Amino acid sequence: MTKNKVWQGRFTGKSAQEVDVFNSSISFDYVLFEEDIAGSIAHAKMLAKQAIISEEDTASIVDGLQEILMDLKNGTLAFDPDAEDIHMFVESVLTERIGEPAKRLHTGRSRNDQVALDLRLYVKKQLTEISQQLLDFEEVLISQAEQHLETIMPGYTHLQIAQPVTFAHHVMAYAQMIKRDIKRIEEVMEHTDSMPLGNGALAGTTYPLDRQFVAEELGFGSVTENSLDGVSDRDFVIDAAYALSMIMMHLSRLSEEVILWCSQAFQFVELDDAFATGSSIMPQKKNPDVAELVRGKTGRAYGNLQTLLTVMKGTPLAYNKDMQEDKEALFDSLSTVKLALSAMIPMVDTMTANKERMREAASKGFINATDCADYLTKKGVPFREAYGVIGQLVQTCIEKDLTLEEVSIEMYQSLHDLFDEDIYEAIKLENCVTKRSIQGGPAPEAVQEQIVNLKNQLGLS
Repeated sequence: MTKNKVWQGRFTGKSAQEVDVFNSSISFDYVLFEEDIAGSIAHAKMLAKQAIISEEDTASIVDGLQEILMDLKNGTLAFDPDAEDIHMFVESVLTERIGEPAKRLHTGRSRNDQVALDLRLYVKKQLTEISQQLLDFEEVLISQAEQHLETIMPGYTHLQIAQPVTFAHHVMAYAQMIKRDIKRIEEVMEHTDSMPLGNGALAGTTYPLDRQFVAEELGFGSVTENSLDGVSDRDFVIDAAYALSMIMMHLSRLSEEVILWCSQAFQFVELDDAFATGSSIMPQKKNPDVAELVRGKTGRAYGNLQTLLTVMKGTPLAYNKDMQEDKEALFDSLSTVKLALSAMIPMVDTMTANKERMREAASKGFINATDCADYLTKKGVPFREAYGVIGQLVQTCIEKDLTLEEVSIEMYQSLHDLFDEDIYEAIKLENCVTKRSIQGGPAPEAVQEQIVNLKNQLGLS
């Protein structure tokens, strides 16, 4: 561990090595180095602007920090595993390089508001990248939908064949989920966009800091309005973890369907070889491992959200060391979502839909039974009466191993005298789909409208 701790003046004895190891966060908070340096540069500039430190000292501090940033990026400077955290590491290196001016950098701030600042900057950056990934995913989903506006497939409830839809309609349901994810990320970004530096340890500072200047330097829209809340607020971290959990939930639902669709029982889609794996013992296997891993990793995101909620549930104001536990959970969720999207997007983009197999599956299971009932209803029969008639018809078909299309007109008319030859057009799968042209429905024109609206809402070309 670092030999001289910045807080050791109060102590006459050394901390135990076990405590140093337990207390250290450099092994995971090192990822904040860019944000930590950016925040320190903005703070130093503000200190000079307010005549709290000299212009000369600020110039030396800024130059030194920029050199440290460059050296960390190009690998000529390694993180010290014995450092207490990223903040102390950067300050220690700066002091070694420029001497006395570095000791003035921490004027008017605490590690409490410093880490809150770094974390907000990091969350903003990471969520911006994830938002772009989500937009890329939307484009892939829309592309698949545009190719399959007329590809009929069975729609399900309870995983039982229910009514005919199109592959485009099914895919666009996920596009709507991802749209909500993008909106959710935007809302988290809004909650995060408040600059906490200047809150000090918990009670602000006696120095005449210009917090608005620092906020503008770092691209924040506002500053936090209560110093106690500013250093202890982790709502934005929990909001982020929740939004990330929702993304993973949506990806997991799609993954589950891809896994089913790839199975021999369904054979609805074929994954590109680049996004499937084989078996070590069964040469015929082509496994949807990407989708299975996404489904499995969703549990990590859920666990991280629960971790953060639990960490914060009993912490009194203001900062408590418990809050160091916010980072690993958040960082893991961020990296998990980014990794899952990076694999999921090209997998969905390159998968091939088996139109014939989807159409064949849609022709089974009396998927047009509701349309058959609607046929009678449109001729004046109350829906519940029509429902009962078709229920009897389906039972008869099951006993005689018939589909509704194979039922004779005589059998139809024996159940209700309003049946006529046009019943066969009414229950034709293509017609069952195209007649559902209501806004939000599966008819090709309705799905095309969904696509146009989504593109306009997201600013996609």
